[in-house]
Amino acid sequence: MNNTFKDLRFKIFKSGNPLFFYIGINVLLFLVVSIIGIFVFLSGSALSFKSWLFEYVALPASFTQLPERFYTTFTYMFFHTDIFHILFNMLGLYWFGNIFMNFLQSRQFHFVYIAGGFFGGLFAVAFLNIFPVFSDSLFNINIVGASAAVMAIIFAAATLVPNYTIMLLFFGEVKIKWIALVYFILDFLSIGSSNAGGSLAHIGGALLGFAYIKSLQNGSDWSKIFERKPKLKVVKNEQPIKKPTFKGVSQNEIDEILDKISTSGYDKLTTTEKEKLFKASKD
Repeated sequence: MNNTFKDLRFKIFKSGNPLFFYIGINVLLFLVVSIIGIFVFLSGSALSFKSWLFEYVALPASFTQLPERFYTTFTYMFFHTDIFHILFNMLGLYWFGNIFMNFLQSRQFHFVYIAGGFFGGLFAVAFLNIFPVFSDSLFNINIVGASAAVMAIIFAAATLVPNYTIMLLFFGEVKIKWIALVYFILDFLSIGSSNAGGSLAHIGGALLGFAYIKSLQNGSDWSKIFERKPKLKVVKNEQPIKKPTFKGVSQNEIDEILDKISTSGYDKLTTTEKEKLFKASKD
């Protein structure tokens, strides 16, 4: 048993795999909240611990409450209402998170998860406050759950590799783009339900995941804000570093460099390639 806990602790906190980290954090918080709730219930208290807690960690739909609970734009995505809520969220995160990690980096996973949850929550709050049909119930709506963050991961994976297939019971092999589309349609149709805030947050997360991959494919990686900057070191060089010189740059070389920029972005150019491009622009 002790080894099992050690293995779990390593996978969640030390393995460096963001998929295990977010699943582990969500499950641990759910267990802690549920266990405390059981003891509060057994004590005979009329207080519902989970309802009391959600007043502080859930995202309020009303703009007037946000200044006091601004931190809930982050905390709301780590708490769940019941066992089925967290079960389906974590299954979706596991299935599509593995696909995501097969093609992208841990830093990008962290960004899409956090940004998807953050944008999804704000998207839902903005939508609920814009349309008057929700005005009478704004103070009674709190948004909670990792669904927006999970939807961001799902749509990022589906946008990156839309024809990737997974096996579904009763359906066989299904391309993930169709699964993502079904998720989106169901959430859109649920805007008129009692869980309008949750459905809107899902849609916002999906839009973030889609937009991130499209931006990445165009050479812009938003996740670089999470990139660790190397520590500056003072290095003494007895001889000055010589920059490469170019007597001439052929058109073929320029064409190859421009092709690389269009597919990978300017940041992927080597120092030599950047020098060649600069030299050519001066000629």
